[in-house]
Amino acid sequence: MIPGKNTLLETADRIKPLIHRTPVLTCNAINEITGGSLFFKCENFQKAGAFKSRGATNAVFQLSEEDLARGVATHSSGNHAAALALAAKRRGIQAHIVMPDNSSKIKIRAVENYGGLITFCESTLQSREDTLNVVISKTGAIEIHPYNNHQIIAGQATAAMEMIEDYPELNLLIAPVGGGGLLSGTALAARYFGDHIKVIAAEPERADDAYRSFISRSFVPSVSPDTIADGLRTSLGTLTFPIIMENVDDIVTVTESGIIAAMRLIWERMKILVEPSSAVPLAAILEGKINVSGKKTGIILSGGNVDLNELPF
Repeated sequence: MIPGKNTLLETADRIKPLIHRTPVLTCNAINEITGGSLFFKCENFQKAGAFKSRGATNAVFQLSEEDLARGVATHSSGNHAAALALAAKRRGIQAHIVMPDNSSKIKIRAVENYGGLITFCESTLQSREDTLNVVISKTGAIEIHPYNNHQIIAGQATAAMEMIEDYPELNLLIAPVGGGGLLSGTALAARYFGDHIKVIAAEPERADDAYRSFISRSFVPSVSPDTIADGLRTSLGTLTFPIIMENVDDIVTVTESGIIAAMRLIWERMKILVEPSSAVPLAAILEGKINVSGKKTGIILSGGNVDLNELPF
């Protein structure tokens, strides 16, 4: 059942003492470039360096004692993996993490530092799911899916809830989209707590399955995505897809060069560290895909876990 308004409020109360209420920053230089008033929700300052800690914490801290004894498991390219490993560590249980063999080294190290047990697989969705099934059959662990889980979606919604609470006059909210957990939660938060806030998603054109799904009104899987935005290479889920179709106003795509340029602009002008996936919404504005002129626009900077030895600029 799609999380309702009360579920989101209960979720926010549950995880409030366990996560950071991240700051919202503005940048006059970027406002001048874009012609709008942009408000950046800095989930790069979240625990484990990404918004994923919200959903993972919500899911793990609702497990029964019986389920806790079994531990948790997931497949993830990085940020959900680290977030789940950290949430599991805080509850004193084991996290089993399946990661593609091309995952970022910094994200692999983060999972290891939080005590997650990693099993590597090929970088296809099929391989991730098959490997996870093997791990679960061996360990009996409870699967906490990165995005196709209503507790995860409710947790991710709290980022936009905080933003709307701080800036109720927002006209527009923009989030990146990969599996759709953040976007689904953002759209539900805007629907329940916003005052006619439009929600737009931004996606790499080289991983444009959500865009094609949205345009065709039917699910299109992600096949061989090839983008620097490693957090956005996954397909939408059976739970996120219908929420997005009903509550998101538009999805746009951006180029790889646009992502890099936006990422660099944030680093240079705002003096904060963000990963490529975080830069995708700003890239959409800079490339003219979203008009923010004269509008108050919220942007969720999804995370800051980037390998400093592999910068694209």
